[in-house]
Amino acid sequence: MTRYRNSSKTGPSIALYIVGVALVVAAALIILNGLGVLSAIPGYVYGAIALVVLGVGILSGLNRSR
Repeated sequence: MTRYRNSSKTGPSIALYIVGVALVVAAALIILNGLGVLSAIPGYVYGAIALVVLGVGILSGLNRSR
């Protein structure tokens, strides 16, 4: 049986991980787009990246809260 250390703080922790990962990915995309590396990538790829960021943030927050 697995117990969480502090389950009342899991929600904010997950939200902070999502925001942190999103900021890092957004910064990388802005820099690469400014350099002209990402000029040929269609818009739906950015949506897919946003979904991946959301998933990674949720999984990281859940993993750290154990």
